[in-house]
Amino acid sequence: MNETLTVLLESLVIGGLIGFGASAGVARMFHAPKVQGMGAFRTLGELNACQNDPVAHFSFGLGFLFNAWSSAVGTGALTSDVDHRIVPHWTASVAMIKNRKLAETLHNPRRMAITGTAVGMVLVTLLNTTAASIPHSLQEVAAKVLGPASEWLINPVMPIIFWMAAVDAGRRAGAWGTVLGGLGHLVMGNAVPGIVLGIVIGKGVDDLGWTKVTKSLAAVVLTLFAASTFLRGADVTLLQQLNVDIPHWLTHLHDVTGTKPE
Repeated sequence: MNETLTVLLESLVIGGLIGFGASAGVARMFHAPKVQGMGAFRTLGELNACQNDPVAHFSFGLGFLFNAWSSAVGTGALTSDVDHRIVPHWTASVAMIKNRKLAETLHNPRRMAITGTAVGMVLVTLLNTTAASIPHSLQEVAAKVLGPASEWLINPVMPIIFWMAAVDAGRRAGAWGTVLGGLGHLVMGNAVPGIVLGIVIGKGVDDLGWTKVTKSLAAVVLTLFAASTFLRGADVTLLQQLNVDIPHWLTHLHDVTGTKPE
């Protein structure tokens, strides 16, 4: 069988399975804890940050398409951006073009699964067939050119766009987005997750006030940041850069847990 045809058929199957599982799982996350969802917390936050606007969902997914394509061309592998970001956002965009009722679209696992299957089939087939059709010599050139370009898109272009969205969402969302975005950049190397979480917390407090839900959400987010800081060894790195003596107990704790930075 022709190699391109083989890639096409296998991509249709794999893309359909990815789209079905990722889209249905994301929709089920909106019904937790009553049912078990499947997806990253960042995916849920990023979906909420787009505020159910089909254009915003499509634009967000498009921002990661070039990185996913360059990765497919350069390494022959699909990144997590495909199933964590592009598929869920493009599925949400397609589902809400004519119907903005969340219960019938983004929050409906069956509707999202069916739409996501089609989106996944088209997306994965597009990525794999175009990557496979490019000569090996050109793949190396594309990886060298598109790789840095996509890195610039993800950092710092995307953080700037999301930070502007946080500031535009209000004083509280802007403040939370700025603080958590800065922490996210220091700890994770990318401010977007922190800014998105800041928007969710800020808008949640604006709409609901400081209730048990918003307090719990803020506590969970801050706990996750603290845990991520320790697990990545960012606390040791920060103390070293500030020329502050690192406590012996902290060094010993990182040695025991295997989280000491290299």
